[in-house]
Amino acid sequence: MVKIITDTSSDLSVEQCEKLGVEMLPLQVNFGEESFRSVYELSNQAFYEKLRGVKELPTTAQITPAEFQKIFAPYKESGEDVVCLFISSRMSGTLQAATVAKGILGASNIYLPDTLNVTFALGLLVIEACKMRDSGMTGAQICEKILELVPRVRLFASIETLTYLKMGGRLSATSAMVASVLGICPVITLKDGLVEVVGKARGRKATYKVIQGLINQEPISADYDVTVGNADAPQNAEDLCDFLEETLKKRTVHQLEIGSIVGTHIGPGAHGLAYIKK
Repeated sequence: MVKIITDTSSDLSVEQCEKLGVEMLPLQVNFGEESFRSVYELSNQAFYEKLRGVKELPTTAQITPAEFQKIFAPYKESGEDVVCLFISSRMSGTLQAATVAKGILGASNIYLPDTLNVTFALGLLVIEACKMRDSGMTGAQICEKILELVPRVRLFASIETLTYLKMGGRLSATSAMVASVLGICPVITLKDGLVEVVGKARGRKATYKVIQGLINQEPISADYDVTVGNADAPQNAEDLCDFLEETLKKRTVHQLEIGSIVGTHIGPGAHGLAYIKK
């Protein structure tokens, strides 16, 4: 049986990982001098409570090569195939650290495809990898198939507050103020492993129309599941699903909570969906 490993930036819950048979490694989130293993030592709810009161954004930290060596060593000894699906290499050095550890160990049975994704889009790839594992595919076959799917993954999300993008220097104070006054919500996607704005709208329903239009341009494949994510805003996710009811019918939809690794930058209220296009 192939082992699937991910990190907490996939925003799968501990319960979902247990059900899927996935090992989830914690990335670290730091509030000043306080450090927490995301999810395991700081729940998503507790994270957003702390985030709402900060004057400076928390920082995040990757898993080190030395830590990866300890994690990978038992699999090197057992010879069991391992497929690791980690945060986009363009957002974090986690994949590079894992690659260094694999090289030191000489563990050819460990596969490290670059997902170029994060949050509920990464979670979707993990879910699909588990299906492949359960169908009897080898680690090499799963890795190859994941790399084929990566260019077809689409994530579209609405950002409801620009406060944290401004605090992180990703948006000027003037732009944030103008957008807030006008009630403008950006719609974001992931492109080549990085976040990109693909639309803007005034009000939530208008953003949903933007998202629906984007989906219409690149329809959802019926062969794969869909993930819907929310940042401490389950009602927002429910509203989005209601709006997209016709589009999502007869599809398996998984609800994920956006955690600290991505929530640090987009703030509470953000929500969206990820899928694999036809």
